[in-house]
Amino acid sequence: MKYLYLVLSLISLSTFAQKAQNIRINLKDQNTKAPISEATVTIKNTQLTGIADDKGEVFIENVPLGRLEIEITSIGYTKLILKELILESAKEIILDLEMQASSETLDQVVVSAATPNMSKAITSLNTITYEQVMRFPATFFDPARLAFSFAGVANTNDQANGMAIRGNTPESMQWKLEGVEIVNPNHLSNAGTFSDQPTQTGGGTNILSAQMLGHMNFLTGAFPAEYGNTLAGVMDMTYRVGNNKKFQHTAQIGLIGVDLSSEGPLNKAKGSSYLFNYRYSFTGLLGLMGIDFGGESIKFQDVAFNFNFPTRRLGTFMIFGMGGNSSNEYVPNADQTLWESEKDFNNIDFYSRMGVVGLKHNLKLSENWNLKTVLANSGLENLRDAYKTDPAFNISYTYQARNILGFSSILSGNLNRRLALNTGVNINHYFNEFNLKNNGDSFYSFSGLIVQPFIRITNSEKTRLSYNVGFVLPHYTLSQKTYLEPRLGLAYDVNTKFALKASYGLHSYESSNQNAFALPYRPVRAHHFNLGYQYQLSENQELFGEVFYQNLFNMPVSNNQYLSVLNGYENTVVELSTDASNLNNQGRNYGIELNYRKYLSKGLFALINTTLYKAEFLAFDNKYYQTRFSGNHIVNLTIGKEWTKSPGKFIGLNTRIAWLGGFRNYEILEAASIVSKSTIYNYSKPLIEKNPDYFRPDLRVYFKKSKDKFSRTVSIDIQNFTGQKNLAYQYYDAFLEKITPKYQLGMIPMLNYRIEF
Repeated sequence: MKYLYLVLSLISLSTFAQKAQNIRINLKDQNTKAPISEATVTIKNTQLTGIADDKGEVFIENVPLGRLEIEITSIGYTKLILKELILESAKEIILDLEMQASSETLDQVVVSAATPNMSKAITSLNTITYEQVMRFPATFFDPARLAFSFAGVANTNDQANGMAIRGNTPESMQWKLEGVEIVNPNHLSNAGTFSDQPTQTGGGTNILSAQMLGHMNFLTGAFPAEYGNTLAGVMDMTYRVGNNKKFQHTAQIGLIGVDLSSEGPLNKAKGSSYLFNYRYSFTGLLGLMGIDFGGESIKFQDVAFNFNFPTRRLGTFMIFGMGGNSSNEYVPNADQTLWESEKDFNNIDFYSRMGVVGLKHNLKLSENWNLKTVLANSGLENLRDAYKTDPAFNISYTYQARNILGFSSILSGNLNRRLALNTGVNINHYFNEFNLKNNGDSFYSFSGLIVQPFIRITNSEKTRLSYNVGFVLPHYTLSQKTYLEPRLGLAYDVNTKFALKASYGLHSYESSNQNAFALPYRPVRAHHFNLGYQYQLSENQELFGEVFYQNLFNMPVSNNQYLSVLNGYENTVVELSTDASNLNNQGRNYGIELNYRKYLSKGLFALINTTLYKAEFLAFDNKYYQTRFSGNHIVNLTIGKEWTKSPGKFIGLNTRIAWLGGFRNYEILEAASIVSKSTIYNYSKPLIEKNPDYFRPDLRVYFKKSKDKFSRTVSIDIQNFTGQKNLAYQYYDAFLEKITPKYQLGMIPMLNYRIEF
């Protein structure tokens, strides 16, 4: 009997070992980046706690697996409560967190989904976490697709992650990596465009795998002073640092492809680490399931890395990079009797490659001051060729290359007990090369420099009144323009549950795509105004919203046609005039956003929002007309439920429903299109045609289970699980000899298996 008791005891101990893992947290002051010692970290609903050492590091062992909430308190700092964390047997949770000093008279609680506000933005800010990317439906592990669940963001096409933010053209948003602007970091940048030409900011999927992502902020208006050369929004990404104590690996295989990730220490004594990821697609498996790509062969692969080297006296060095290539090859059916559209006239080859390499250095100058410097070079090359059976007979040949050499140096710290300073300079050198004619001989290139010194002052302690005041002084060498652009953000806590917010920013943006090359070098400018509120219903629920207004000006104008760059550079804009007689009040975007969020607790979460808006441009007749991206409404409902079967074992069922107003189009001149055998738009009328409303429900079902030394996840995402037919655009089809609708994607299932060890 005693032997049976011993065996049962060993089994019990083994089971316990399988159901626990470690948590490591690094705490720093939000302004000075100094470590916060003696902070108390509590795992809620357990008896487990930890105390930060002199380096601000906390280590808690044997934490039960599953969903967790963490509470962090420290004398003189706001209380921090971290939501929506998940602990699995194969990987430690490692969090790099910042806390804000607080007035002793306040008992403020900051609820976070484990991603801090890196920008100190007061309004128009969304944080994105790796856990959300893995939980929300139909993101396909792309953080940009997660942004479609936020208020004010409309997806331009199902096939890509391009976004129109608050009615702005997608080209005027910006991607940043580790604090510097980079080129378009997406595979298949021509996906879903009506011209089949590459876009400047979107694509089929992000080249940076979600497994590499650290903190990520998504800003949609009135940006703080360190953000320049953008009007619509900023996707601000950082790498996470690899585990410097133990090796951890992930393998993922699905209908998109295979994804392999590894991290671990390079030198345990010195704390250096590596993080590496490789992906390869094989969309041919989708064809085996009966999903028709219409004769297209779609492929991509990418690699990303991050090496972190802390030193005792010289600060921390980080070497990071990513790169990828993608292709989309279309071969029409050899049997011409089976041809269905104009596309079958040609073979079409699209190839793209993109890469970034950079160096980041963090240096503590003193107890109160920190210097962060980043240098990164990013490049992009796109080639599209459409031809008959023999490639020698080209029909359309397009080449684009772009490079951004970015430099950023930022000094941050406390001026005194009340004022925190963040100042520095961002410098970007842009180089563009492309052809304007359908051959390989006529190439054009141009380059330019944007120098953006800035200063930002915030309150170093959390008080009832929070502020973010600063300015940026961008200088554009192409246009030889220099502007003073003030930025302001204010928040007032009426009480511990309710806060009022407001912000203003003057912004500018100089496009450098090939269509803009035919326009005068003149940055488009905009005044951004936001007024918002936030109401904490409970520790896990909140209501928040904003009223926004954007006044756009300083654009190229047309003397006799309804053209505007606010309708997108994908439309023909070369006929715009250089006339500078009226450069004021040329466009306006305005609307209201209302949100309800329930953080994941007791197995339930929700994110529900509604946006009512208009985006308008001023035409030559001195009247306002709605732009292409003025859909008028965006409604998102994302809800989910998790059932916990045992520690580390649970099932999730999540859905997202999107209902968007349709985009607008120019009228197609059918008679002229018949003569030219191509789509001819009528620019003598405004965008009088509007697509029907867009409706798409997505679904995600997943099963997670943790074993002794590994954990696994089986999931299936179904995009548009009802098979809704949504109109993308219309065009004149020379084969069918009529105006033809082009629909967005139907139902797309994505099965995935993931193992972490």
